[in-house]
Amino acid sequence: MSSFKGSYTHSVDGKGRLNLPAKLRKYVSPDNNDTYIVTRGFEQCLFVYPLDEWAKVEARLRELSNYNPEHRMFLRNLLEMANEVQLDSQARLMVPSDLREYAKIRGDVRIIGTLDKIELWDPAEYEKYRSGQTETYEEIAQKVMK
Repeated sequence: MSSFKGSYTHSVDGKGRLNLPAKLRKYVSPDNNDTYIVTRGFEQCLFVYPLDEWAKVEARLRELSNYNPEHRMFLRNLLEMANEVQLDSQARLMVPSDLREYAKIRGDVRIIGTLDKIELWDPAEYEKYRSGQTETYEEIAQKVMK
């Protein structure tokens, strides 16, 4: 079970490679063979799942109905950009160009651990998202941590 947490800033190089921080890599099971699924996230970010966590997501996706138009749309949006990638020998993750374009990632990348996955954000987009929140951290905590 992964337990990603913390926030880091790294740069994506000209070839789209991003170094994953060692503090995040230590939470990944060796059984994953340094393989991750990178896909579209929410609010213009990317989701990065180790294979074992992705398997849990896929199990839930398989429960959706192909006869329900909302389920079909969600599946298409999540899976059409999903890519299986491996860390290279320097612990870099190749972020495909279509996903970098979707998330507006060009140089620096905000890397955020969110328990079962890692989120990749363009720093300016992340700040725009944060500043657009209408409720305080405390107000949201009261609602979700009942």
